[in-house]
Amino acid sequence: MTGKRSSAPSSQAAHPADGNRLLVLLVFWTLLAASVALWWFNTPAGSVTDLAGGLTAAGRITGMAGGFVLLVQVLMMSRVSWLEEWAGAHDLMIWHRQLGAMTTGLILAHTALIIEGYALSSSVSFGSQTWTMLTTYEDMAGAFAATAILVTIALLAIRSVRRWMPYELWHALHLTTYLVLLLGYGHQFTLGSDLQTPVARLYWTALYAVTVACLVWGRVLEPLVLNARHRLKVAAVVRESETMFSIYVQGRNLDRLGARAGQFFRWRFLTPQGWWQSHPFSLSSAPNRQWLRLTVNPVGDHTTQLRFLRPGTRVIAEGPFGTFTADRQRHSKALLIAAGSGIAPIRALLERTPPNTVLIYRARSAEEVVFRDELDDLAARRGARIHYVLGSREDPWPRSLFTPEGMTDLVPDATSRDVYLCGPPALISAAVDVLGHLGVPERQIHLDPFEF
Repeated sequence: MTGKRSSAPSSQAAHPADGNRLLVLLVFWTLLAASVALWWFNTPAGSVTDLAGGLTAAGRITGMAGGFVLLVQVLMMSRVSWLEEWAGAHDLMIWHRQLGAMTTGLILAHTALIIEGYALSSSVSFGSQTWTMLTTYEDMAGAFAATAILVTIALLAIRSVRRWMPYELWHALHLTTYLVLLLGYGHQFTLGSDLQTPVARLYWTALYAVTVACLVWGRVLEPLVLNARHRLKVAAVVRESETMFSIYVQGRNLDRLGARAGQFFRWRFLTPQGWWQSHPFSLSSAPNRQWLRLTVNPVGDHTTQLRFLRPGTRVIAEGPFGTFTADRQRHSKALLIAAGSGIAPIRALLERTPPNTVLIYRARSAEEVVFRDELDDLAARRGARIHYVLGSREDPWPRSLFTPEGMTDLVPDATSRDVYLCGPPALISAAVDVLGHLGVPERQIHLDPFEF
């Protein structure tokens, strides 16, 4: 390597998010245990003496656990910058999805166990007890409504269902999670027998207060401060290919934005049709003083309409988010793999990765390749190598690429490189499999926040 090597991260360096996963898990399980412990301390020894009492106790435990996990799930999507920087947007998104199934299971178990426990105690049927609770218990109708919303969101989140749903509809339905939080608060504090002691009420009030404060800060106050300071607006919309286009955004003091190549913002364009929703798009060029650039591959009605944005349109941005950045490198060499819209953050990263970087760009045809002139120019100036792998999945070269032999032919020293991946799920899965087969450590593989 040349003298520039000293500017690359040390092979022992690690991004802070890498060392925080264990702490996040430790805090999660500790607070979950504390939430359940409130039932233990509030239940006299020997008070559970029959099946009805056992079912009711199990219902109370699952209710406490489900309420806590719901708060954590909402907190992870609060968009507060310190949390996303500390834990990493990629991990937060994965945990949010995993906790969704856990929350739904716990709340359904809580509902069924409590109703059956009460039904056995009163010697009535499950259906009769359900009707009695729904019509006579305070705030119970709201609790049933919250459960129905959770189950609906969980079913719609199944990948085979989700991929057929317009993003705009999914976004609107997902916002009902806040209603679940509100209804759950009323139910817990009105009927929760384990929340009647001063310590329990203080503990749960603090949990709700922290979650709501993070929501307000991350989704309202931070964006307002950022946009009052920078006053972003559309400068131009540029066609990049038959389907993809770039939006250039200008504003004040962009050098103070704190954005890095590989990060993303959530963009809200203030048009009559689209002001009410935001979409995450990565920067497709390293940020500079003059402009920011995002590149869009339309997947819904709203993103399709973005190609018609007029210069001067006001923009509300939230961010920057993500740790898909060059400062996560552990080695002095990098391998970038991209396809489809995944070329956007990879193109930006190429400006910040060290010399001798290798880029593998997968596309079905030369017409699908975007930024080719920019990529070739960057490669020449920064001593990088680019492999354009073109053709259908059945063509020999694309088929051989994601095999141990094919990857070794292109990148013989893959195990000594940090690997950045961004593209369609099938490509990411194939790349991760072959890299693992070659012995590339998991800590050297970096995924864009939307690739998991």
